[in-house]
Order: sequence, then structure tokens, then C-alpha cells
Amino acid sequence: MEFQVAYLKDIARSYHNYKVLAERAIAQVTDADLHTLIDSDANSIAVIVKHVAGNLRSRFTDFLTTDGEKADRDRDAEFEMPDRVPRDAMLKWWNTGWDAVLKAIEALTPDDLERTVYIRGEAFLVVEALNRSITHTSYHVGQIVTLARHFAGSNWKTLSIPRGQSRRAPGDFKTKGLARG
Repeated sequence: MEFQVAYLKDIARSYHNYKVLAERAIAQVTDADLHTLIDSDANSIAVIVKHVAGNLRSRFTDFLTTDGEKADRDRDAEFEMPDRVPRDAMLKWWNTGWDAVLKAIEALTPDDLERTVYIRGEAFLVVEALNRSITHTSYHVGQIVTLARHFAGSNWKTLSIPRGQSRRAPGDFKTKGLARG
């Protein structure tokens, strides 16, 4: 049970860290750049936010009792943005998705990790579904960070250890509120 407790604590921390990482990146771009496409086949930050929010809401609402692909989810529409959505509306979507996942994880017990959940009718152990989701989410958070860094240009403020400061003592970073890694 000790491992399961540690896993639940770590997966919750990982989700929280990715949420904050993306939010710190999003905060560094203009409202216009939230909708900027780097090419015609690319996704904007707003579209990625919409998709991540939709995915997390669908997967983690009634996580243990219903299929993770909810009937009301329109995944294809998550990749469409006919109108520019204001930042506050976009962040409302974002927070709805993150609230669902964090609430679901908070409610899990160590024994739940061996339960079976379904995603699009396919069976997964809870631990497998969590690992699948965190990797999917981190992939998209990386996209958000990359786009935000590109748009912020020389105004970019690093989200982790600044260049040239890797040789500092490990404890120094924790006190500065910098991400690990």
C-alpha cells in the first residue's frame, strides 16, 4: 500500500505541476497570440487548451463509474475555433477540465488503482488510465510552452532553471519557486 499511496501523491503533484507550467506560459503571451497559428495545419494555444480541457473533463468526470469518452464530448470540435475566444473564457474551460482530474485523483484510494475503467470501451486499470492521461496532457502542455515561448520572444521568462544556473545547490531552486527538471 505504501507504493500506491506514493503513486497517488505523485500523480496528483504531476498534474498540478503541468497545470501551473502551462498557466505560467499562457500568462506570458498576448490575447491575440492565444489564437495565432504558426502555420495552416497548426493548433493555436487556445485550441490546445480547449482540447486538453475537453479531454480531462471527459476522462475524469465520474471517472470510476462511466466510460472516459462521454457522449456529450465532441473531440473534433475541440480542434475548431471559428471565433476568437476571450482569455477568461478559455481559462474557464481550462479550469473545468483540471478541476475534474484533480477532484477525481483526490477521491482515489490505493485500492482503486487496481480497478478497471473504460475509455472508448477499452478496459484499463486505473493506474494505466492515469499514466495514459498524464503523458497525453504533458505532451500538450509542452506544445503550449513551446508556442508561448515563441510568441513571447525576448520577453520570455523561464519556467524552470535559468540558463547558466544549473550548478547551484538543488535546495536553492525550491526556495525560488522554480520547477524541477
